[in-house]
Amino acid sequence: MPAVFRSHLEKFIEIEDEEYSMISSYFTQVSVRKKENLIEEGQICRSHFFILNGCLRKFFINEKGVEQTTEFAIENWWITDNIAYERQQPTEFFIQAVEPSEILVINHASQEALLRNVPKMERYFRFVYQRAYAASQMRIKYLYDYSREDLYYHFHDHYPEFVQRIPQYLLASFLGFTPEYLSEIRGKRRS
Repeated sequence: MPAVFRSHLEKFIEIEDEEYSMISSYFTQVSVRKKENLIEEGQICRSHFFILNGCLRKFFINEKGVEQTTEFAIENWWITDNIAYERQQPTEFFIQAVEPSEILVINHASQEALLRNVPKMERYFRFVYQRAYAASQMRIKYLYDYSREDLYYHFHDHYPEFVQRIPQYLLASFLGFTPEYLSEIRGKRRS
């Protein structure tokens, strides 16, 4: 199991070598190709994904047939459809690789067993979920509080790694813009 995952865990909990070996046994490491779907709308959401390297996104297709990106995940981030995963029900989302990625996958049954057998992982996942909830809460605030232009500038200034790394049409989708509108905003800033 990659050392990067252990380093990430140790930001939140202390782990002995034997514990890490046990924790690792619940995960599978997988390589995914760019644009490969890990899960598609209508499938039972059985997995939770940790990104070792690369980038994934979660999106749905709206009533007009347009992809709407709701979340990105890069190195040391988790991604799944939390509601469908916890309830083991069909998802309304797709999770797709934005670039070639290496990920760790844990299924619901394995995660439940991990939490029973390594209780400190409850604390770890509590931190993970708290941070994810806080990020979601702030994203909702920004969507209501900022003008569309200010939303882009805020994102650009606070998450420059995404602006450089994510294709512009996906960034536009995440921000709720058309790619043309994003180009217009970017053009104004350069002027």
